[in-house]
Amino acid sequence: MKGILGFRQRRRMRRKLSLLSIVSLILLMLMGGKAKAQDARAVLQAAVKSMGTDSLKCITYSGTGGYVGIVGQNYAPGDDWPKVELANFSRTINFDGRAMREEQVRRQGNYPQRGGGGIPLQGEQRQINLVSGNYAWNLQGANVNPQPAAAQTRQLEIWLDPHGFLKGAIAAKDLVSFERYEGGPARDGGFGEKRKILAYTMGKFRIQGSIDDRDEVVRVQTFVPTPLLGDTVEEKTYGAYKQFGGVKFPTNFHHHTNWDHEERPQGYFGVRDGGHNSFGITIANVQPNVCGEAITVPEAVQKAAIPPVRVESQRLADGVFYLTGGSHHSVAVGFSDFVTVVEAPLDEARSLAVIAEVKRLFPDKRIKYVVSTHHHFDHSGGLRTYVHEGAIPVAHRDIVPYYYYAVMDLAPRTLEPDRLSLYPPDEFQETFVLEAVQNDKYTISDGTRIMDLHLVEGNPHAVGMLMVHLPKERILVEADLFNPPAPNASYPATPSRAATSLYNNVQRLKLQVDQIAPIHGRLVPWGEFAKFASSGKSN
Repeated sequence: MKGILGFRQRRRMRRKLSLLSIVSLILLMLMGGKAKAQDARAVLQAAVKSMGTDSLKCITYSGTGGYVGIVGQNYAPGDDWPKVELANFSRTINFDGRAMREEQVRRQGNYPQRGGGGIPLQGEQRQINLVSGNYAWNLQGANVNPQPAAAQTRQLEIWLDPHGFLKGAIAAKDLVSFERYEGGPARDGGFGEKRKILAYTMGKFRIQGSIDDRDEVVRVQTFVPTPLLGDTVEEKTYGAYKQFGGVKFPTNFHHHTNWDHEERPQGYFGVRDGGHNSFGITIANVQPNVCGEAITVPEAVQKAAIPPVRVESQRLADGVFYLTGGSHHSVAVGFSDFVTVVEAPLDEARSLAVIAEVKRLFPDKRIKYVVSTHHHFDHSGGLRTYVHEGAIPVAHRDIVPYYYYAVMDLAPRTLEPDRLSLYPPDEFQETFVLEAVQNDKYTISDGTRIMDLHLVEGNPHAVGMLMVHLPKERILVEADLFNPPAPNASYPATPSRAATSLYNNVQRLKLQVDQIAPIHGRLVPWGEFAKFASSGKSN
């Protein structure tokens, strides 16, 4: 009996000790968490004091002689984003009002005239972009152009500003801090600079900032969603701080969208992925607490909403349909027991809507092929959705390796998951097929209908650019090389080099064409285009 009581006493004692250990561990964790929070707040307060953020309610700054990289529009996947000159840049941020007004004056400058995004620019282009809370819009003179889809990214831009980052950290509930060595050669001659890192979340975005030994914010980084690449790094580096009315502000801006692969030119898996430099400028004029005119959200902007995805089908020939209804179109072509879709633009929402319409038009046929004319983000953003459906992408050999890298990536997409990342097919990476146009021509046929894919040689828009020809129907499908004006609008005085290259390639290959089905715009009779494209010297 005594032994049993001793055993019970020992068991009760062990329970008490275990409970005491658990309580102690919890207290230590809480104390450790509190200490870490205090450490993070100390780092934050040092930066706020050094940079004068507490006294800053709004700020206006401007500069000249910079550049803008047009993201997702590089000539080849291994190239950097194509650049245009930033003749003038100004920005006003009201931190308390969560509002920003930005003005850019862009011109082509001396940068290479190849790639997408409207290159080459003709003359100077002035852009005025605004955001206030959850509303975004552009101004063209007195005309208001609502941009509801841009509100989130423009709002994020406020908090990627160096002072905006610190103000976001002040409000953050999950602020953490740590130290690490990062960057290239340090001032002391070593490699890497010891920096303090502050990190927090703002909505769905994870934001981190690097603070140097002067307590200056030298780098702010987050990830933004892109349909083709998924979570894509957005990085702002800031340098050459100066004092402006009691506030420190950087005079050197250098921004990246996508990873900087200059020191590793082959990118991931041996595939070149060169686009990253997206913005750079020297800031010359900084005005702390100069707020400009109050930003009032126009009524039209308040009422605007992101329009629903709409697909309209127009029959071009037996079994050939032009799928329009938005800014970017597709073409569906029926064969004996399958369908080929030309172009998968924009994003998954657009692709799902087009796929649904194709299934309605061809209820008993699978989508076997999806033809990608070129790799630009706005023309390939919906490609992964077709791959998830089991379709085989067809692209030129020069961009097939990039698509293997971009499309086969099954890494989680935390910001905007798509079907391929959420529900990957069985043995996807072992069974995935991507057809390459090897000899500058590729034919899809069922023995009766013929679809020919041709390389557009010498075009300035994109490497590996394909045009699609239906010889029996005498239809040509092309993307970005020729974007026709509205029915009653006049043509430019001279054709672009891209339009001329399209015309020259059709002539070189002796293709018989009655009408063009552009991915942008409207159907155009060949004669109308030929008259324009052969009218004179291209610009």
